[in-house]
Amino acid sequence: MQNITMWHNIACSKSNSAKCFLDDNGVQVEIRDYLENPPSKDEIKELLKKLNMSAKSLIRESESLYSELNIKNIDDEDKLIEIIEQNPILIQRPILIGNKKAFIARPPKNIEDIINEL
Repeated sequence: MQNITMWHNIACSKSNSAKCFLDDNGVQVEIRDYLENPPSKDEIKELLKKLNMSAKSLIRESESLYSELNIKNIDDEDKLIEIIEQNPILIQRPILIGNKKAFIARPPKNIEDIINEL
């Protein structure tokens, strides 16, 4: 089996549910608390390729920073990646990352299907 990393926020119920599911099913993953160990611009770019999505799609609109930074009106991909790097709390979670693909692991009931696709 390939190496799987989970970008995890311990304060997020969905992220904790995903981690519990993985633990309960014996799926070994490397846990990365991305708030304590924020990703670099290059890591964010690599993640976006694996997710096959834009930076704006990776951003949680429900975070207060989304409004404060007026992200809705920013379309420049590099600027959005810079914002994500500086404010990792904006990242959707949890994210499961394999060698070639990554998925936002929500809802938790989809994790088994996601693991099979990684």
